[in-house]
Amino acid sequence: MNGHVLVLNQDYSALTVCSVQRAVILIHLQKVHLVESADGQFVRSPSTKMPWPSIVRLKQYAQVPYKRVMLSRKNVLKRDGKTCQYCGATSNLTIDHVVPKSRGGRDTWENLVAACVSCNNQKGDRTPEEAGMELTRQPFRPSYVMFLRDFAGAVDEAWKPYLFLS
Repeated sequence: MNGHVLVLNQDYSALTVCSVQRAVILIHLQKVHLVESADGQFVRSPSTKMPWPSIVRLKQYAQVPYKRVMLSRKNVLKRDGKTCQYCGATSNLTIDHVVPKSRGGRDTWENLVAACVSCNNQKGDRTPEEAGMELTRQPFRPSYVMFLRDFAGAVDEAWKPYLFLS
C-alpha cells in the first residue's frame, strides 16, 4: 500500500499527507470521508473491496494552530532545491548568510540560502553585491502548503485545487 493521501480538514483546507494504509484505517473507523480516489485502483481484503484513497476529509473540524515551517538547515536546503543559489551546483552544500552575521545578519528565512563551499568561501564576510555575486532568487519564507506538496513528491492532479496549484 505504497502511496500518499492528502488529508483535508472539514473546511477543505490541506492539513497533512498520510500513507494509504493510514487513510484506509481512518475510513474504516469512520473518522474521514473519501473525497477522491485513484481511478481503477482498489484496496482489497478477503471480504471487502474499497476505492484506493487519494484525498480524504475529516468529519470533525480539527483546530490547528497556524502552521509554520521550522527554520532548519534541512528546510533551507529543501526550499532552495538543494542547489547553490549563486552558481547552481548541487554538491558540497552549506548554508550562507546573505548579510553576514558579523554585520548584523540574522538567522531568518530571508537571510539564509543554500551555497556550495566554493561560493561561500568566495563570498566570505561580504554581501553578494560587494563580492560581485548574484543570487539566483531572493530567499523567502516558504508556506506550509509548499512543504506538503514537496513532501509527497509528484502531486496528484486531483490534489491541485486543494493546494492552490491549479
